[in-house]
Amino acid sequence: MEKLQKYRIICTLSFGDIYGQIIVWLIVIFLSLASALALWSTTRHIYALATVGLILVLSLPFLLFAFVTTLLNHIELAPMEVGSTTETVGGSMPNQQPGQLPAQATS
Repeated sequence: MEKLQKYRIICTLSFGDIYGQIIVWLIVIFLSLASALALWSTTRHIYALATVGLILVLSLPFLLFAFVTTLLNHIELAPMEVGSTTETVGGSMPNQQPGQLPAQATS
């Protein structure tokens, strides 16, 4: 019977990959607030609040779709050699630079 091959899951996502999406989301928020201020008057407060809510509710699925697809595009499956374990060798990550230590929690 054949042995199943082991794979290592590597996430290569960095902040720079989603930076543009965050900027676009901030622009959407500021435009919705600007439209709310433009609609704000003594008799039409509900229209201003409804405009902000509508813009945020309609743009949220597109934002989540962009984040999720970006994340899924940066997940890699790398086959492991026969006999190797899933723990990292020497305490370093696969994409880590030599001499760089991993982050550790302090108490």
